[in-house]
Amino acid sequence: MMSNLFSVFDPSTSLMNMQLNWLSTFIGLFMIPVAFWMMPNRPYHMWNSLLKTLHSEFKILLGPNSSAGSTLLFVTLFSIIVFNNFMGLMPYVFTSTSHLAMTLSLSLPLWLGFMLYGWINHTKHMFAHLVPQGTPAFLMPFMVLIETLSNIMRPGTLAVRLAANMIAGHLLLTLLASTGPSLTTTILSLLIFSQILLLTLEAAVAVIQSYVFAVLSTLYASEVN
Repeated sequence: MMSNLFSVFDPSTSLMNMQLNWLSTFIGLFMIPVAFWMMPNRPYHMWNSLLKTLHSEFKILLGPNSSAGSTLLFVTLFSIIVFNNFMGLMPYVFTSTSHLAMTLSLSLPLWLGFMLYGWINHTKHMFAHLVPQGTPAFLMPFMVLIETLSNIMRPGTLAVRLAANMIAGHLLLTLLASTGPSLTTTILSLLIFSQILLLTLEAAVAVIQSYVFAVLSTLYASEVN
């Protein structure tokens, strides 16, 4: 039962399927040229307004000295994650964001880039950031150690938060669906209704977790700017 339960997250059924599963992560890239030539419609305007809102918010988080295109990275990051989260809600589609291989591939290079940029270009600011203002002198060595450890853990917490939230919802949906064949008609109708509610909740979680990942990445970038 346990192996069957977690097999929904297993991409390696065969070499060909494994490659196709991971390639599904980039299907959104093929839709960009099509979306560019599409006639504007309601979903198109909704998506554009969402991206403009995110651009404005990320611009505030990065500070007034940030360049005009500095938010492009984080808006693109949000778009990639939310697309893959929604892809995972479809039947028989591999959920790449439920794997640490995917989430760490997004968080670790960003964190390394921010750290290298900060320590090379703003060394004094990075050292000052290790000791919060007003810290007593005898606590400074401990604060440096705590701040260093919390900084090192950032890419891991970003990756685990996203993967864990995707796994939790999918496991709950799988557990409920596995009990369906043994239920009566009345209880089965209640199960279908609860599945619809859970699917709606998972759609909200997909957007929220994408937003949290992008916002935290923006805040980490603003600390070294």
